[in-house]
Amino acid sequence: MALNVKSILPHIGYYLAGFADGEGSFNVSFRQRKDYRIPWKISLCFNVSQKDRVILALFKQHLQCGTLRGRGDGVWYYEVNNLNAICEHVIPFFERFRFLSAKKKRDFAKFKKIANLMQEGRHLTGDGVREILRVRAEMNDGGVGRRKYSDEEILSRFAQGESPETIRQTSAE
Repeated sequence: MALNVKSILPHIGYYLAGFADGEGSFNVSFRQRKDYRIPWKISLCFNVSQKDRVILALFKQHLQCGTLRGRGDGVWYYEVNNLNAICEHVIPFFERFRFLSAKKKRDFAKFKKIANLMQEGRHLTGDGVREILRVRAEMNDGGVGRRKYSDEEILSRFAQGESPETIRQTSAE
């Protein structure tokens, strides 16, 4: 069930949006999967990390999704990496309670575009993966130096006998 953003008190919503504007992150990752019909699992994630658990618990409470976990060094993470939760909770929340910084607005718009592509099933085709990589390259300052796999590595796996038609057929089974 989609989040009822109108039920969130404005002072809470704008506080959380402002906090995420400074401390939040929208990410798109590719993970190699041998157990998938296509060579990669594409994951979207919204996350915020902080030493103060209370603020992150507010995100979980008001977005009504995600997980909260602690690390050994005292840092807490709130993250949402389920596509349905992102589309039905995270995106509507930040559409209502908008960011002020141009960079976060831009990253959120790109994140939303990729979420839409994935909802349409485009991440299951070679052309769709190329489009997702193109959009992702414009996010988070290009992710320079932080990506485990280069775009070329990702695309080469599709070239190794995984035609878009094969991917589309096997993923629909």
